[in-house]
Amino acid sequence: MGPLIAVVAMVAALAAPAPDSAGAELSGPARAIDGDTLEINGVRLRLHGIDAPELAQRCHRDGRPWLCGPLAASALRDRIGSQVVTCRVLDRDRYGRSIAVCRTAGGEDLAAWLVARGWALAWRHYATDYVAEEEAAKAAGRGIWNSLFVPPWKWRRKTRPQNRGESGRRSGQCRIKGNISSRTGERIYHMPGGRYYDATRIAPGRGERWFCSEREARQAGWRRSKR
Repeated sequence: MGPLIAVVAMVAALAAPAPDSAGAELSGPARAIDGDTLEINGVRLRLHGIDAPELAQRCHRDGRPWLCGPLAASALRDRIGSQVVTCRVLDRDRYGRSIAVCRTAGGEDLAAWLVARGWALAWRHYATDYVAEEEAAKAAGRGIWNSLFVPPWKWRRKTRPQNRGESGRRSGQCRIKGNISSRTGERIYHMPGGRYYDATRIAPGRGERWFCSEREARQAGWRRSKR
């Protein structure tokens, strides 16, 4: 029976969905990457149906800028705390990132919580699941609704020309390449002289970009390549 059990186990393992494929479920301690992205067991997951301010994004209140992007990430991080989070993968976006609905151990939908607190917007272009939460947050003036802001999807389009040309060529002295992994969706930057620097091509249409400094890259949510 030993060999038979081993074969059955192998078949079951092969039949199971990959941990970041549609239908898969991941559970464990979670780390907030930004206001709408988590990492569980090394897999990055973008929350379904919402869009939060980018880490480099600023909103304005009383004529002064404030760090709405980093604060959105901080709000998600604090909400998760040390809880175990369970995510159900729904799909992949055009950049290869896993899109998921993520809940705390108590069953709370993290995307719904973020929108209800005013730290993210319902991304109607892709889903209408959280429109009611957005309308309530807007009416109450919660989070970014208590200030002037540009929707994250418009902010990204607006800032792209400042970091790289449409052809993906570097601008001025900004030589650090910000690449997005087509397999995992992870954002990795490559320094001149790095192993993969010359082979890396920047595709602005995928959200990739050039950086002028490592600090800028880290603040925008990229990590340095390990090679």
